[in-house]
Amino acid sequence: MSVGGVTLGSMALISIPDTHASTFTKVIAIIATLATGFYMLPWGIAAVRDVPHWMVFWVNLLLGWTIIGWIVALVMSFRAQQRTVIISTQD
Repeated sequence: MSVGGVTLGSMALISIPDTHASTFTKVIAIIATLATGFYMLPWGIAAVRDVPHWMVFWVNLLLGWTIIGWIVALVMSFRAQQRTVIISTQD
């Protein structure tokens, strides 16, 4: 049986790429946020929340000087976190 492109059998695995930030990246993000007077706040939030944070970093760095760019980066940092779902069925 196939549901949404995933074959259901004894075990099905839906894998989403691992985007967890390392502890080092989180520390650097927090330091950068404090050192820049909260200019990099959206990136710091994204890194600590383990959302895909490199796109937030680039949007914030390049467009954050505009108020709209900073708000867009902030909204991106609060988006839903990605999860890996493992579905196991018993035969």
